[in-house]
Amino acid sequence: MPHNPSPALHTIDDPAQLRHVPRTHLRALADELRAFLLHSVAKTGGHLSSNLGTVELTVALHYVFNTPYDRVVWDVGHQTYPHKILTGRRDRMPTLRQLGGLSGFPQRAESAFDTFGTAHSSTSISAALGMALAAKIKGEDRYSIAVIGDGALTAGMAFEALNNAGVADCNLLVILNDNDMSISPPVGALNRYLAQLMSGQFYAAAKNVGKTVLKGAPPLFELAKRFEEHAKGMVVPATLFEKFGFNYIGPIDGHDLDSLIPTLENIKHLKGPQFLHVVTKKGQGYKLAEADPVAYHGPGKFDPAVGLQKPSGAAKTTFTQVFGQWLCDMAAQDKRLVGITPAMREGSGLVEFEARFPERYFDVGIAEQHAVTFAAGLACEGLKPVVAIYSTFLQRAYDQLIHDVAIQNLPVVFALDRAGLVGADGATHAGAYDIPFLRCIPNVSVACPSDENECRQLLSTAFAQNHPVAVRYPRGAGAGVPVQASLDGLPFGKGEIRRQGKGIAILAFGTLLHPALQAAAALDATVVNMRWAKPLDTELLLQVARDHQALVTVEEGAVMGGAGSAVLEALHAAGTLVPVLQLGLADQFIEHGDHAQLLVMQGLDAAGIQASIARRFGALLS
Repeated sequence: MPHNPSPALHTIDDPAQLRHVPRTHLRALADELRAFLLHSVAKTGGHLSSNLGTVELTVALHYVFNTPYDRVVWDVGHQTYPHKILTGRRDRMPTLRQLGGLSGFPQRAESAFDTFGTAHSSTSISAALGMALAAKIKGEDRYSIAVIGDGALTAGMAFEALNNAGVADCNLLVILNDNDMSISPPVGALNRYLAQLMSGQFYAAAKNVGKTVLKGAPPLFELAKRFEEHAKGMVVPATLFEKFGFNYIGPIDGHDLDSLIPTLENIKHLKGPQFLHVVTKKGQGYKLAEADPVAYHGPGKFDPAVGLQKPSGAAKTTFTQVFGQWLCDMAAQDKRLVGITPAMREGSGLVEFEARFPERYFDVGIAEQHAVTFAAGLACEGLKPVVAIYSTFLQRAYDQLIHDVAIQNLPVVFALDRAGLVGADGATHAGAYDIPFLRCIPNVSVACPSDENECRQLLSTAFAQNHPVAVRYPRGAGAGVPVQASLDGLPFGKGEIRRQGKGIAILAFGTLLHPALQAAAALDATVVNMRWAKPLDTELLLQVARDHQALVTVEEGAVMGGAGSAVLEALHAAGTLVPVLQLGLADQFIEHGDHAQLLVMQGLDAAGIQASIARRFGALLS
């Protein structure tokens, strides 16, 4: 796709300007937008396939509806780059997902057109319904629109919202962006005509009048109803959504502006909940992304003319890869092991496991609550479930974690990927809270490996327990420590002294052990690799407290209620008085940016740790 900067695109800084573009020019504008998007993301990295698939839908929505007065809520929001470009942020696209730059997701603080902050899936219908009913209460004549993908529609929250919305008398449009199927050209033409007909006021009025008139003659009413369902069933999917109380329209080609725009214009004049089914293709318009949308889901920087290339040289092993290999090795040794993921097969490292052990692999869709209770059911029958889940997504299943796993003390292993900061994805994806919200639950243990090999060992330790254990590890590679081939574990609940110093002892939880060791070398401090946030190695803790004048806890997680708080609680319970400095993530939402840069800003790099200790305990160092 050649990159030709578009005079038309570069004159649009607001959808109000877009609405003055002649409709016959919109196809060319969409092509220009797609080319701009491709070359912009190729320079910064970011989500690509999903955004290429929503170009025409974005253009049509802003062209037909009076945004931002009409509210558009994008589910997840990783497909909103075209939306950002058309709403005054085109010139800031080079800052995408960088510190101080544009977020990769909608943010209310960033633009009035970002009506709802998103990044986790399946929230759009609930939010849009709230906005639609608020408009009704305030007497405002506006539409609220939720754009949700077929994957996000697998979550229970989406169906809870549909169930509520179907009986709500408000102007709500739910658009199902279905990118997992295609429409052949002949059927597409027929669907275009049918969708426009079904969205027209004449059809809606005729259907309602017909039902009112025929209700006086039940046999005729039922006959008409069956004929209507049968006729629509020949050209559209089963009208499940009409059972929820929606007027179902579609499916239509989501890349055909001559279908999208008239259909949306008709819908705009309808009252009550509407459901529009559009079919799009991930990676649309860029052949490489069309052929492999998974690889181009969230690429780094690349040359669009060449496509993604395998990195030269030996890349460091990531924690996710360590987990994936451990899972396969342990499954080969223990037939009780089953692997569960809530729609994060690639991100959580389960591709090889699925290929080798398909009968023990379960992708339950974007349904974290179900994933955890499903694991509990498997554990009740003597199996050993391993739930591979991002730290931020486990938050969505907190009740199930407590009620269905912990209270019953079931042996479920939680492999918590993306613990700590995650860089470009920002606050919505940061695993900042798992230590505080896990360590307060009875029966649950929390392991914090400091490197790749220790991650494998602690996963084995967790799997050997007969109660719930979470093993938290960060995104990306670690220190480059070689990973053993064996499945030997480490002592449960025990830490180790990694450096013997004097005066001050640094207690490190997780991968911040390595900058702690660097800081300690300059300070001649002791460093303890604690390994476990729960249970704490209190014997080792109290020994270190007796032998040192001050303690420093270091963790890549929330300070409030975190591992450092656990240390203070243990010292207080033992009646041990010793000054303690807690270092970790501050009580704030930390936005997107380079991971290493964010750690520096939080004072969690080696220099920052050293400086914090010098400020607090300078007298002990002199």
